[in-house]
Amino acid sequence: MAQINLHHLRLFRAVANDGTLTGAARGLNLSQSALSTQIKALEATLGHALFERRGRGLALTEAGRIALDHAEAIFRAADDLTATLRETGRARRPLRVGALATLSRNFQMQFLRPLIGRADVEVVLRSGSQTELLRDLDALALDVVLTNLAPSREQGSPWLVYRIAEQPVSLIGTPERVSGNQRGLADLLASEPLILPAPDTALRAAFDALAARLGVVPTIAAEADDMAMLRLLAREDAGLAVIPTIVVQDELASGLLVQVARIEEMRETFYAITRERRFPNPTLATLLRG
Repeated sequence: MAQINLHHLRLFRAVANDGTLTGAARGLNLSQSALSTQIKALEATLGHALFERRGRGLALTEAGRIALDHAEAIFRAADDLTATLRETGRARRPLRVGALATLSRNFQMQFLRPLIGRADVEVVLRSGSQTELLRDLDALALDVVLTNLAPSREQGSPWLVYRIAEQPVSLIGTPERVSGNQRGLADLLASEPLILPAPDTALRAAFDALAARLGVVPTIAAEADDMAMLRLLAREDAGLAVIPTIVVQDELASGLLVQVARIEEMRETFYAITRERRFPNPTLATLLRG
């Protein structure tokens, strides 16, 4: 089989992204006829038509969609190689970390602490939704994603998922609210206003299951998907918060908040997600081993 011309592949990707020969040719600074000739040469090499005409535009055939997926993988690998080799020998090597926007900042710092102060590492932090972060990870714009939501591992998935920590969950409140408390967990959950994780979180699902098992109908004072907001609501004495202790570790240490009860049935699991790469960031391996 004839060798694929990478220049032809790059032109094909431009046409696929634009959807027209005219627009792609303009962007590539080529004549439309020259671009058409190059695409036909690639089709001849592959033995399949890559486009079919739809109205005034071009749509990918089934073979074209397969070719585009492979082209994207080829160019991602090339970009990864270039970026990795260009950074060799630099004083500081960047580690690009994405974190779920609602994730505990204390946990993020705990994960990154081995790198703080190192002269050879530049930590670049980004936050966003799980979908946004995984998309950037797939595009090699991030080295790792920190989350408490494990992605599905479907066949062919590029994700490598590391379970890096499991934190206890407790009932937390102000000293004034819990002064002299001798009640058990079920009584507290039934009688005190509660600050809960949002309904679409794994922690909330675990709490709802616990409440059902105990026969408790909780009084919900507030709910939030942001751990920082749960912490602030607890500090404002809106109620007792169901929260991982790592989120309020500073307040517990200072006495601003106190642990009323440990909820043994609940744990918060934290994950680091990477993707399969030919040239993984060596700095990341240090964190994942730790």
